[in-house]
Order: sequence, then structure tokens, then C-alpha cells
Amino acid sequence: MSTTSNNKSYKSAFIFLTTLFFLWGFITVLVDSLVPRLKDVFEMSYAKTVLVQFAFFVAFFVFSLPAGYLLSKIGYKKGIVLGLLTMALGCLLFYPAASYRAFPVFLIGYFTLAGGITILQVAANPYVALLGSEEGASSRLNLSQAFNSLGTTIAPVVGALFLLSDSVKNSEEISLLNEIEKTDYYMAEAATVQIPFLFISFFIVVLAVVFWFIKLPKLLQESPKGGYLMLLKNKVLLMGALGIFVYVGAEVAIGSFLVNYFSDMNLAVIITESETMMQIANTIASTFNKTFSGSDPKSLLGIFVIFYWGGAMIGRFVGAYLTTIMTPGKVLSIFALLAISMILISINTTGLLSMWSILAVGLFNSIMFPTIFTLSLEGLGDLKAQASGLLCMAIVGGAIIPFLFGNLIDGFGFKTAFILTILCYGYILFYGRFKARKV
Repeated sequence: MSTTSNNKSYKSAFIFLTTLFFLWGFITVLVDSLVPRLKDVFEMSYAKTVLVQFAFFVAFFVFSLPAGYLLSKIGYKKGIVLGLLTMALGCLLFYPAASYRAFPVFLIGYFTLAGGITILQVAANPYVALLGSEEGASSRLNLSQAFNSLGTTIAPVVGALFLLSDSVKNSEEISLLNEIEKTDYYMAEAATVQIPFLFISFFIVVLAVVFWFIKLPKLLQESPKGGYLMLLKNKVLLMGALGIFVYVGAEVAIGSFLVNYFSDMNLAVIITESETMMQIANTIASTFNKTFSGSDPKSLLGIFVIFYWGGAMIGRFVGAYLTTIMTPGKVLSIFALLAISMILISINTTGLLSMWSILAVGLFNSIMFPTIFTLSLEGLGDLKAQASGLLCMAIVGGAIIPFLFGNLIDGFGFKTAFILTILCYGYILFYGRFKARKV
């Protein structure tokens, strides 16, 4: 194949893969949007609410190594199709879960959905890294992840307007309803969750069919035997895996509890009294042809989560450029330091300043995952698929750290809990400096 046809093939593959990054970003954050709703529906503590994230992210720990091994045998394309179909099945499980208000079935659905996303993560991240020179891998993956962030930016708005827009009754209020009213309420509650996820499931199946028929360049040779044992001796890879663990944990912990954090500071009242803030909320809502009154506090506060994930999208576009003019390790350490600064500002202030500073953490989260990922894969050749499995296994941090974060909130409050995220970004700062010195 000529260089020109190679470049054309790589460009087409990059475009198709970008749709996957958008998809799993959208769905992952839509899961976060359900957290405050499920807390109200099942009247749970913050720590128990994080079981939703635990079921979602523990799947990365369970599926990543098998996915890496499987991809080394069947290749990236078949792995992508398998991941998409598994995701579709997970979305379909939300239908019976919502019908019967069965929390365990919700958890099984999340676990299955995350299993599919795990396979996609293990396949797509190293595949993008391989679509060109190793020196440009961080820049390419940051650009792909920017579209992942586009999905995470849109998802909070969809969640706020379609999943958080109506008030949830507690057990005492439900007990006051007659049987007909109770049946109607349960049906309406179920439909709020069922319809969006049925639509998503259908779209995922269509995407799986498309990927089955498109041609993708074959970049993976069969990995050498004993690949995982060889990788476990690689210090840089293991340090990178810990970096992925703490990054995903910190990002999810903050993103999952933003609405609750804002509620704890009584920001709904401050926002409602501000004409400018209400204009911002209504402008965002109008994108989806909704008229937003802000009558429900969680829906109002949920609207502003778009800036957390939107910041990540902007930062990744910027990061795709910065990593071409600076060493990726240096960019990583700078962004980690700025994330720490924003958290410190938030926990030491109140009102809108506290809100905007914690939302700004999303901007500096932006380049962390793709940069840590590609730095960890440098020089691994055909072991990259299995190395990707190890790195994606570390995404289980999205289950462990938010669980610890939720327990800290229950015991000591939000301000103290945020110290845990500062420690996470502190390690990322150290890893970035370590890689920068290695160049």
C-alpha cells in the first residue's frame, strides 16, 4: 500500500473511531446524570448511591485483561463490534429495571454497559495511537478524546432536561397515593429512563452494523506469548496505570457529585436570583427546544454541569496542539497543578466563585487520560493491545475513589472530601514531571 493510500486509510479509520469516542463519553456521563435521581428514587445515602458508579467502573477491572487478550487474537475491528453489541444489551436492561424499580437490575445493566465500553476503550485508544507516528500519538488521542468530551458535554444537558426535570416522590408521598395514582406515577417514572436508553440502544446496534462492514487498516500482529508477564515488569506502564486510576477516580468523583455539592451550598437560590445565570440556563435548555423555568433545583443545577465536561472538550482541542509544541509530560504536570489550584479555590470560597472554580477543573482534566495513556504505551510495539488492557483495568478507579469520596462526604462534608481529589491530582503532577525528565 502506498504512503498516500495509507494516509487516506488512516484518516477514514480515525473519523469512524471518533464516533465511538463521542458515544461512550455521552453514555458515561448520562449515567452520572442518573445518580441524583436514583438517590431520590431509592432514598439512599451518598455512599450507597456510588454503587451505581461502582457497578459501572468495576466492569473495567473485570473485563479489561480478557479484552486485551481477546483483541490480540481477533483484532481491533471485531473487538469494536463486540463492544458495541454488549453496550446495546446493557442499555436494554434499563427497560425492565425501570419498569420494576429494581435497583439490582439497574446495577447489572450498568455493569453490562460498562463491559461493552471497556472493550471499546481497550481497542480504540491504542488503535488511534497506532494510526501514525509514535511522537504524534498524544496529540492524536487528545483530538479523538476531544470528541469524547463533546459527548460528555451534551450528556448533562440531556440528563438535566429529560432525566432530572420532574420531581421524585419519597416513600411517604407515594404511600398517600391511591392505587391508580401510584400506577400512573410508576409508569411515568419508568418512561423517563426507558425511552432515552431504548433510543440509545437502537443507535448503538446501527453503529455496530456499520463497523462490521467498513474496512479498517490491520495494524495488530499477534502479541508475543507471556505478554502480560512482560508488561508487569515495565515500571513506566505500571506508573501510568496508577495515573489512570487516580485520574478517572477524581474526575468521576467530582462529576458525579457536582449537583449534590451545589445543592449543599444552596446555589439554586443564588442562581435563581441572578438574571444572568438564569439566562445561561435557559440558553442551554433552548438548544433542546425546552423552556427551562428552574422550578426543580436539581434540574437547574444539573444544567451547569455542562461546563465541567465542556471544559474538558475545549481543553482537549487545546491539548492536541500543546502536545505538539511541548513535551506531553510537561503539559500533563501543568494541567494537574492548575486542577489542584481550582479545587483549593472552590473549597475555600462560597457561592458562584466556588461553583465556577470547581467546574473549571474539567478544563484541566481534559488532556490527562489521553496523555497518560499514550505516554504509558511508548515503545511497546505489538504489546500495546494487552498494555491497553492493563491501563483500562485501572479505570476501576472510577468505582473506588468516588466510593471513598461519598463516604468522606457522609462523614465530614464536601470540603474535606475534596482533599482526596487533590491527592489524586498530586500524583498526576508527579507522573507528568517524571515523564518530562525522561525526554
